[in-house]
Amino acid sequence: MATLFPSHFSQIELRQARQRLLELLPDAGHGSVELESALNAYLALFTAFLQAPDEPGQESKLRHVLRFRWTHTLLGNTPEARQDAVFEVVSMCQNVALWYMKRAARIAGKEGITMEDAKEVHGSLRRAAGLVKAVHDRYIGQLQDEPLKEGDCDTRVITATINQCTAEAQEVTMARAIELKHSAGLCSALAHETSKMFTTAADALRSLDPSKVERWSKYLQLKAAVYTAYAYNYLGENLLAEDKCGEAIRCLQESKKFYGEAEELCKQYATAKGVGAKVKPERLLFFRKLGPVLNRTLEKCERENGFIYHQKVPYDAPPLELRDNTYGLVAPEEFSMPAPSPLWTPVTFAAFDVSRLGDRAADAKKAAAAEKAEGDLPPVKEVNENDTDKDQDNHSGCVLS
Repeated sequence: MATLFPSHFSQIELRQARQRLLELLPDAGHGSVELESALNAYLALFTAFLQAPDEPGQESKLRHVLRFRWTHTLLGNTPEARQDAVFEVVSMCQNVALWYMKRAARIAGKEGITMEDAKEVHGSLRRAAGLVKAVHDRYIGQLQDEPLKEGDCDTRVITATINQCTAEAQEVTMARAIELKHSAGLCSALAHETSKMFTTAADALRSLDPSKVERWSKYLQLKAAVYTAYAYNYLGENLLAEDKCGEAIRCLQESKKFYGEAEELCKQYATAKGVGAKVKPERLLFFRKLGPVLNRTLEKCERENGFIYHQKVPYDAPPLELRDNTYGLVAPEEFSMPAPSPLWTPVTFAAFDVSRLGDRAADAKKAAAAEKAEGDLPPVKEVNENDTDKDQDNHSGCVLS
């Protein structure tokens, strides 16, 4: 393939930019500025493989000259190979999004989280959601072949990922609301919206192979149950403040029910199959402290209702609410491709001679034979940092799993 490149274009620079980015991805300890710099440097060099630099919107003649191999999160170490620059951009952006998710979890799991840490967690998750959303909205539809079922480009996997990232970013928002002692009504609405996002993510995985997604699905269901329990707990506190003690009792009973569901999901999660690192959610302060809090509030409501209010406890729990000032509060951060590298001038682009490539069908046969001979890719060795087992030193106790 070297004969394709004109002598004045640095093929080595393109390869080195890609390699630098791949070296950063296994380690979430790197700073986001460093990763973004590497991503932009590579994409700036690569953008002309997507569209011609002198003809905006025109597909590049270089789109199909290079072959790329990527594995998928749920499909093990057997790679998918495509001779398509769009496939490379899709795969690279998705892996960068995964890095941001791991970066957020790493920061959130350390001791003594500061406000700056919380902002980085929040921003990292929004960035991850934005990358995956851009892949879905702009690039997957350009692929010539259908995405692999249960692969990273499967709409169900993408829907789950975007909603999980957005929900986890909103966890930070809710933790902040609790820290600042915002009204119980606002906290209830935030918790309810967060629960709905986790539920949407879990629902997207229902039709996938349980042996691949059971652990992921149980995690999402667990988070949805916990935040529904929080939503009813705060709604109960809000109703009690309005002297609606009977309705408050019913809310807290409902909160206790969902907390019980969350406890059961913790047990199911511990034995679930599928990809992903195992955590112990039942040990997290954010989960542990809810049980005693809602029990105390329920006992207080029942005691005051018996002595003061004498209100009937309704059969059905009051509906949870969404507020205009909480709906869509956390949105994916929009992703834009960087400007092409200065190396990409019309003269440089014109110097690429694709006539030397030969017949694409013949190349596809050679690629298929090469793929069979190459076999699986080795697992990526990720750099892990042990999370602390100590409780978070804050009022909410919130950490990301």
